Amino acid sequence: MKLLFTDLDDTLLNNQSQVSPATKAFLDEFLAAGNRLVLSSGRPLMSVMEVKEAAGLHQPGIFLSGSNGTRIYDCDRQRTILKKGLPLVWVSYLQEQAKSLSLHIQTYREQDGEEDAIISPADDEEIHYYRKKIHLPMQVSEDLAAALNDEPCKMLAVSLHNFDKLETFRKNIADWAENKVRTIYSSKIYLEVYPWDAGKGSSLLFLSDYLGVPVSDTYAAGDADNDISMLEAAGCGIAMKNASDKVKAHADIVTDLDNDQDGLADMMRKLLN
Repeated sequence: MKLLFTDLDDTLLNNQSQVSPATKAFLDEFLAAGNRLVLSSGRPLMSVMEVKEAAGLHQPGIFLSGSNGTRIYDCDRQRTILKKGLPLVWVSYLQEQAKSLSLHIQTYREQDGEEDAIISPADDEEIHYYRKKIHLPMQVSEDLAAALNDEPCKMLAVSLHNFDKLETFRKNIADWAENKVRTIYSSKIYLEVYPWDAGKGSSLLFLSDYLGVPVSDTYAAGDADNDISMLEAAGCGIAMKNASDKVKAHADIVTDLDNDQDGLADMMRKLLN
């Protein structure tokens, strides 16, 4: 049995945010051979589920790793098998730090064990941009922590026009963040904030143990900084051709084709043959 952990945006998904027919055909073959597929994303779990359903991936053997590995969902058993959260006092602290920079930061509300809404401090440009791709309902609350009834899996700082603002925020909280939270970019406009002991790499190791599959039989593919821990943890780390040079430096192999040319499916077929 092999395990394939794949990022979504700019990795498994093409530039139209879809799983192409050619990539779908590979995934069907991979699962039919008795292997396991893990959709691993910085997106909240319900958004990862939306991608799975839209792609028509209904076979057994699929797991979802959402919010950078802070929540893992077993689709066959229809239940969450791992969850890590941020204490509400940390949510308040991080919001205060972002507010001092006039930086948008959001989090995610849970209901019945599932993330069911984005909690945004304002109805602003950043949340409208984010919801073009992440189709969760939105609730506006000036006090993020007050709108939550459980520890959220992550927070997301967003700056559409000023990357330096994100960097300043990251540096300002660096000392406090040690052994509490990780701050990792999933793109030039998104800074992910999630528990220190979580991450895509830790979710790979957890599922490898959970399924009794040697790490040497795991593959991981990605393109952004938040994928690096996963590429390093896997038996074979695959960077997309369209990945940054930083990500490629942490991979075992780089695809010959990019995400809009079925690069992951092409490389996996070469590696498995």
